[in-house]
Amino acid sequence: MTGTVHLVRTGRVRRIVLDRPDAANALDMSMARQLRKAVAELDRDTGCVLIQAEGRAFCAGGDVAAFAAAEPPGQFLAELAEVVHESVAALAAAEFPVVAAVQGWAAGAGMSLAAICDIVLAGTSARFRAAYPGVGLSPDGGLSWSLPRLVGRSRAAELLLGNRAVDAEEAAAIGLVARVVPDAELRDEALALATRLADGPTEALGRTKKLLFEGHPSLVGQLAAEAASIALCADGPEGRAGVAAFVEGRAPVFHPEP
Repeated sequence: MTGTVHLVRTGRVRRIVLDRPDAANALDMSMARQLRKAVAELDRDTGCVLIQAEGRAFCAGGDVAAFAAAEPPGQFLAELAEVVHESVAALAAAEFPVVAAVQGWAAGAGMSLAAICDIVLAGTSARFRAAYPGVGLSPDGGLSWSLPRLVGRSRAAELLLGNRAVDAEEAAAIGLVARVVPDAELRDEALALATRLADGPTEALGRTKKLLFEGHPSLVGQLAAEAASIALCADGPEGRAGVAAFVEGRAPVFHPEP
């Protein structure tokens, strides 16, 4: 395979693989555009997306050397952020779960990419850092939106303003990642999780994801959204299949072979 981002189809799982290991998978313009293209190519048969990376790091953020070479740098960064943000917005709005498998550093835009995913598994080597203050920049990639929702406003402010690194165990303790697994088991564990999700009721999972992302500010409003969502699921083929399987005492099959 050529390029620095690959889209690999494994059943109903779509793996987006960052493959610029010599640069710690730092995002330059070419890589950002390839990521956007991979996300845009996700099809209707997608049951789950798994974002993973080659090498020792998940993603060290943006390519700072490219920032330094740009003139003017502000215009370059605005263009780069726009490309990355198209991917982030599409992943957040996707009607299927998105899983990230993080080993080594997830810094800057790499932390942003992980934080927008629905479920993050971290290898024991994983490290997270906002990184933006270290080069005199403010966040992008949605991190100022996603991080407070994951860890709370005060802790998010500490991490974004103080630029403190968080290891895998602390990341799990504060809710930044779902759980930690040994590095040697990360790929297999993440693929197994993605496969289970892909085999599940995609419509229901997508609606659940929407409820989580678009939570109503009031309980009454959220209850109304839940009622509308569960009714739509119940009338759909997956809901009918799941209820029928439960009544008949068998395991549901949400995506039968054609």
